[in-house]
Amino acid sequence: MAGPGPADAAGFDAVVLAGGTGRRLDGASKPDLRLAGRRLLDHVLAGTAGARRVVVVAPAEVAVPDGVARTLENPPLGGPVAGVAAGLAVLNDGAPAPLVLVLSCDVPRAATAVPRLLAAAHADRDVDGACLLDPAGVPQWLTAAYRRTALVGRLAGQPRGGRGVPVRALVAGLRLAGVPAVAAEATDVDTWSDLAALADLSASGPPAGAPPAGGREAGGRPAGGPGEGSR
Repeated sequence: MAGPGPADAAGFDAVVLAGGTGRRLDGASKPDLRLAGRRLLDHVLAGTAGARRVVVVAPAEVAVPDGVARTLENPPLGGPVAGVAAGLAVLNDGAPAPLVLVLSCDVPRAATAVPRLLAAAHADRDVDGACLLDPAGVPQWLTAAYRRTALVGRLAGQPRGGRGVPVRALVAGLRLAGVPAVAAEATDVDTWSDLAALADLSASGPPAGAPPAGGREAGGRPAGGPGEGSR
């Protein structure tokens, strides 16, 4: 997975969060759940095409494709901020790209939003990144493209390597452009009924066309509020 993507000539790296306990799924491995014949993780990894480097933050039991790195926060189950920190530590080895795409395996339809997220983050040098907005306008901070310098700076200020830190604390003070979701791009899978609902949507056909690249600032203010996402 090398070479710059078409949406962002500056290039990007990607962190995909695929850990957690799946407690609302009876302990099932969330990244290994299947939707339309593919694992949730594979749906999300499709959105990283064109990334210079990709790392999946997941336990050893979760298979990852060849060419994709794997890591896990230490100790495990530290939450999404600790997962992002662990993934970024892997990506910082070598020649890091200026943008970092953060995705979560429980948002399997986010792949189609990635080109718009990258374009919005790349287009405005005054923002620290771009995040997806759900249909209610709530920022989805774990479906976002961040400027690496901004993300590294925020992670450096978190206690315990980010373990147990809410995502809103990580993004507090960052200026993020908001990219409205199309169709089910922001829909997450936390329960069996969530998975069934997405499967029904998948059976009804592909989503409508995406809006033009770009977006508005999330909430018109520095990020902070609901939209933690799940892991």
